[in-house]
Amino acid sequence: MAKTENLLEQIARIESETGIPRTIFAACPNSVSVVRAAFRAAKRNNAPIYFAATLNQIDCDGGYTGLTPAEFVRLARIEAEAVNFTGPAIIAIDHGGPWLKDKQSIERWSAEDAMEGVKKSFEAAVEAGYDLIHVDPTVDIYVPKGEIIDIRVVVERTVELIAHVERFRRAKGLPAISYEVGTEEVHGGLADETTFDRFLTGLKEGLAKAGLADVWPCFIVGKVGTDLHTATFDPAVARALTARVRPYGSYIKGHYTDGVSNPEQYPLCGMGAANVGPEFTMSEYDALAELEVREREMDREGRVAQLSHITDVLKRLVCESNRWRKWLHGEEVGWEFDALTPERQMWLVKTGCRYIWQSPEALVARQTLYANLRRAGYDPEEVVLGRIERDMDKYFHAFNLINLNDLLR
Repeated sequence: MAKTENLLEQIARIESETGIPRTIFAACPNSVSVVRAAFRAAKRNNAPIYFAATLNQIDCDGGYTGLTPAEFVRLARIEAEAVNFTGPAIIAIDHGGPWLKDKQSIERWSAEDAMEGVKKSFEAAVEAGYDLIHVDPTVDIYVPKGEIIDIRVVVERTVELIAHVERFRRAKGLPAISYEVGTEEVHGGLADETTFDRFLTGLKEGLAKAGLADVWPCFIVGKVGTDLHTATFDPAVARALTARVRPYGSYIKGHYTDGVSNPEQYPLCGMGAANVGPEFTMSEYDALAELEVREREMDREGRVAQLSHITDVLKRLVCESNRWRKWLHGEEVGWEFDALTPERQMWLVKTGCRYIWQSPEALVARQTLYANLRRAGYDPEEVVLGRIERDMDKYFHAFNLINLNDLLR
C-alpha cells in the first residue's frame, strides 16, 4: 500500500478506536528554513509531516528554491535525521499540471509541450522517491478569457497524466504512489456540485478504460470557502463534499489554509488534509524584520560595522522579480508597485519573498544580519525557525495530530 493511503487508513482506524478525528497538516516547502522548521515542529509534536511542493518551488530546473526533486528528498532525509524524526514524512507534488509552472504560462507553451514538460517533472519526482502527485490539469491558457475549461478535457488530461506516471513507475519497478486530483480554483470548473460529480464519474470511467481500475486518488481538492484572500473555512460545504467523495474511497483536501480563522473545524468535517504555504513565508519575513530591529539598535550603540538592510533588500528583490504581479487583484492589474496601498505592498513583499530567498543578494543580507547578531550572543536562526514553528504548531494542535505517531503501527 502507498504510504499516504496507509497513513489515512491508520488515522481512520484510530478514530474508530478513540473517537478523535484528524486532518493531515501539509506544509509547502518554500524555503530551506520552512523545511527545517517543519521537521522540528513535527518532532516536538510527535506527529506526521507532509510537504506539498509546487513545480515552481522544486523541479528539474531547481525552481525558485534551487532544489531538484532528488535534492529535496535528500534535504528532507538530512533534516529528519538532524532531529531524529522517525515518523511518517510524505513528499508530494502540489498543483502538477500544464501551465501551472510560471515559465510555461509566461512563454505560452503549446498544450503538447506543456503536457510533456509536466510528464518529465512527474518522472523526476517518482524516481526521487516522492509519495504523492497532485494531478491538476485545470488550467488552459488558450481557453478564451471568461470561459471555463471543458470538464471533459480536465478528465482526459488527468487520466493521461496518471496513466503516464503509472507506466513509468511500473516499468522502473518503483513503489506505489498516491494521487490527488482537482483544484479549489474557479477556473478549474469544479466549483459547482454538478461539475464536481461529472468529474468524479468521468475520472472513474477514464481510469477503467486506461486499464487503471485499481488506481484512484486518495485526495480530491475541494473549494471549502478558503482562497488566497479569504480565511474562513466553510464546514457545511466541507461536509457536503466529504459525503460525495467518501463512497469513492477519497478524502477532501483543503488548499489556501493559510491563516484560516477556524482550523479546528477541519477534522470535525472529515477533511483528509490541508495545505499551508505563503503563511510560513510571512512568518520567516516577520522574524527577519524583528531581528533587523535589534540590529539597528545595536548599530546605534556602535556595535555593528555594516547593516544588513535586509527588509529593504527583500522589498527591492521582490519588486524586481515582477512575480508579485501574479497576485494582483482584478482592479490592480497593470498598476505599478508604488501605486498600491502600503498594506498591499507589504502583503505582496511578505508573501513574495519565497521567490527570492535564494537570490545571492538575499542570502548575503541574511548572512550579514546573522553575523551581526551572533557577535552579540544571539542565535538568529533559532529566532527565525522558532517563529515558523510557532505558526505551524497551531495546525498540529487544531488538526488533533499531537502524539499521533505513538498510535501508528
